[in-house]
Amino acid sequence: MLSTVAVLIGGGTTACGKFETTQALVSEAKQYQQKGDSQAAIIQLKNALQKNPDDAEARYLLGMIYQENGDPVSAEKELRKALALGMGRDKVMPGLGKVLLMQGQFQKVLDETGLAAAKGPASPEILGVRGNAYLALGKYQDAKLSFEQALQARADFADALLGMARLAIVDKDIDAATRIADLAVDKNPKNIDAWLFKGDLLRAQGKIEPALDAYGEALKITPDNTPARLSRASVELAAEKFDAARADIAAARKKAPKNLMVYYLQALLDFRQGKNAAALDSLQQILSAAPNHMPSVLLAGAVQFSLGSLPQAEQHLKAYLEKDPNNLYARKLLVATRLKSRQTKAALDVLQRALKEAPQDAQLLALAGEAYMQAKDFTKATEYFEKASAIAPKNPKLHTSLGLSRLAQGENERAITELETAATLDTQSSQADVLLIMTYLGRQENDKAMAALKNMEKAQPNNPLTHNLKGAVYLAKKDKISARASFEKALSLQPAYFPATMNLAQLDLQEKNPASAQKRFEAILEKDKGNLQAMIALAQLAIIQGQGKEVESWLQRANKEHPEALQPITLLVGHYLKTGEKKKALDLAQKMQASHPQSPELLDLLAQTYLAGDNKEKALESYERLAALMPGSALAQYRIAAVHKAMQNERAAYGGLKKALALQPDYLDAQLALASMELRKGNHDEALKIARQIQKQREESPVGYLLEGDSFMAQTKPGLAVKAYEQGLAISKNSLLMMKLHAALSQSGKVKEAETRILQWLKEHPADTSIRMYLAHSYLGAKKSKAAIEQYQSVLLQEPKNSLALNNLAWLYQQEKDPRALNYAEQAYQVGPNNPSILDTLGWMLVEQGNTTRGLPLLQKATSLAPEAAEIHYHFVLGLVKSGDKAKARKELEQLLAKGKTFSRIEEARGLLKQL
Repeated sequence: MLSTVAVLIGGGTTACGKFETTQALVSEAKQYQQKGDSQAAIIQLKNALQKNPDDAEARYLLGMIYQENGDPVSAEKELRKALALGMGRDKVMPGLGKVLLMQGQFQKVLDETGLAAAKGPASPEILGVRGNAYLALGKYQDAKLSFEQALQARADFADALLGMARLAIVDKDIDAATRIADLAVDKNPKNIDAWLFKGDLLRAQGKIEPALDAYGEALKITPDNTPARLSRASVELAAEKFDAARADIAAARKKAPKNLMVYYLQALLDFRQGKNAAALDSLQQILSAAPNHMPSVLLAGAVQFSLGSLPQAEQHLKAYLEKDPNNLYARKLLVATRLKSRQTKAALDVLQRALKEAPQDAQLLALAGEAYMQAKDFTKATEYFEKASAIAPKNPKLHTSLGLSRLAQGENERAITELETAATLDTQSSQADVLLIMTYLGRQENDKAMAALKNMEKAQPNNPLTHNLKGAVYLAKKDKISARASFEKALSLQPAYFPATMNLAQLDLQEKNPASAQKRFEAILEKDKGNLQAMIALAQLAIIQGQGKEVESWLQRANKEHPEALQPITLLVGHYLKTGEKKKALDLAQKMQASHPQSPELLDLLAQTYLAGDNKEKALESYERLAALMPGSALAQYRIAAVHKAMQNERAAYGGLKKALALQPDYLDAQLALASMELRKGNHDEALKIARQIQKQREESPVGYLLEGDSFMAQTKPGLAVKAYEQGLAISKNSLLMMKLHAALSQSGKVKEAETRILQWLKEHPADTSIRMYLAHSYLGAKKSKAAIEQYQSVLLQEPKNSLALNNLAWLYQQEKDPRALNYAEQAYQVGPNNPSILDTLGWMLVEQGNTTRGLPLLQKATSLAPEAAEIHYHFVLGLVKSGDKAKARKELEQLLAKGKTFSRIEEARGLLKQL
């Protein structure tokens, strides 16, 4: 019996102690809350709930603190538990209503508070919450009635006063809103919501400092109030007070680590400071929890644009504009994204609508100028840049763009005037100066370039770019010593300045000193071991010197230091392909694409790698994924067409080219490929139509006339082709056009005129070896051996290692019984030891001279390298006969004749077979 009483007493003591401990923790939490230390209050309340999970008061207090700290999800959870534990709705519903308002559940607020209102006169708190829900739903009369009823019950009730102020804003009566907000603050000086509203109102009017003061007053009442911290941080960000914003965001994060606005403002701060990768990390946290948080969606678009992830940027911006189609900033950013990804037509589609709604927006007009520049409509581009410049005449970027558009139109003097204006307006930036100097250099006006550079040097004497440009001007003036001194000066100002290092390395290479160039890049790495440009340069230097292992080593190091950079991967895959290591190339491309599945560049690289391995199906699959990722990309459709062409699927290739041109009508590669297909099918009129389109789109280019001439040649209308080629030559003195003109004139029967024109060309362009090679081949075909020999000799004076010239000269001398033939054949073999034509020439000469021991293996190798070349195969047969191996000669000859190919000595070959 005694032991039972002891147990009961013990049990009672324990229960009483538990009750007292929970109450003590709740009491301490209240004290912390009054002091403004909400984090300590949360800890004590959680401790209390650990001891007694069914403590309704602790749940209620915890929910209200979460609500004050801007964590509505956690707040709702705790407040609903308080209700379930029996706490009165009249007490809980005002707080729960605010939480639902924070989550945008406005109708739910009305539904749940309606029960309380139906039982009798609602409290001012309930009326205030209902008024704000009505306001959010656009039911302004209902909202006004609720606020007025609340004020009848309590004239100084802050929530109702602030509601009336919001209604005044709806009526665009800012003065009334300000008066009511001031009244709310005067009557409720310790009410944080009143100070926050006042701060928001001041901020909306652009009154930055007074807004900051208002938020400061709120924080004096409760120093760790998260909404006040975040509101102040957003104003500080707008005012570019980044250090202050960082401090407020950090303080808010301590109190409310899960608050999405903390992540958002941190992302915005990082974005404003150029820390795009960090900004993206914060945004991913938000969008994984709240994918429809539209400010974050918009910011994600801006961040991805800055990172160069254009498909992702476009995806975010399109999603944002679906919800807010009139947001001008989002539209501008979408236009810029599409321009950067060369989706000119799609960019113009967005621009047309935006320009109707904001025809006087200088930035939008400038974007229109850029779009038309990209579309090569330079007249319209200039028109839009002029409009933008008239609205913002002091904007140097607009004058720079206007200068570029005038340059494109050939208005050089007016272009220079605009660039000079831009340079005068902006002495801090060097963009206009650089363009002006480069324009002068392009016109070979080197003295004017130097004069412009001296002006830049006065304004920016310690800018390494200035001295690097000065070196470029000296190079144009053929003064390498002064150029080198200028580049060295740039490096003295900034030792790791890569452009100057690269220019000095180029001078080293010109002077046959690659070791010095290598030391320059290694010096950069000593100061900055992760410098990507230096590692890439060292890899490229190794490529020039044929140092395969070093190429791989530098590119692997660059990839390790910069795993997100695409250039090292692209170069390394290319290196593996060049060295025949196709599996290594494919493995690396697959690995990188798998880790960056949304990267268009890596999908393209993977497809190219599949093509190199002759896996056309996989290449096609990769390009189709690329097209799905970039539906507006003409390049993707062109690549698909190219693979279909390689797979001999002409119909699909044709369709792909049509799609590419629908996306980008001036896509030249697609136009030429389509025209080539039309010509092969005999659709000459279609090919001509494409040629005429190109002529209109590219007035400064001869390519449209070249295609027109080829179309007429395909129709055996050389006279018309001559006219087209002449028009092309009038635009550009182009070697290919000259060759085409020579052929067209010859086929027109104007052989003498053809030769006169081409010889005149060589007189004016004596270093044009491509024309000399063409003319030599022409003479060769016409059996004008001496004239052909003369041209090949002229080529070799300029290009001593031209294997084709050496080989053809050897063959011609052999025909002429000239003893120099073997010497030229040997030289050709030294340059091209794996060229079947060269192997055949040298091998056959040696066999004819009786040297079958050396000649026969050369002919055998030539035959294996070019198994379809019947003449070469027959030379091998004759060599076997000369060596006395008639059995093998007969076997090879039977194989040759079984192929059914005709060649000049086929009858002789058939006769030989009967003799063997």
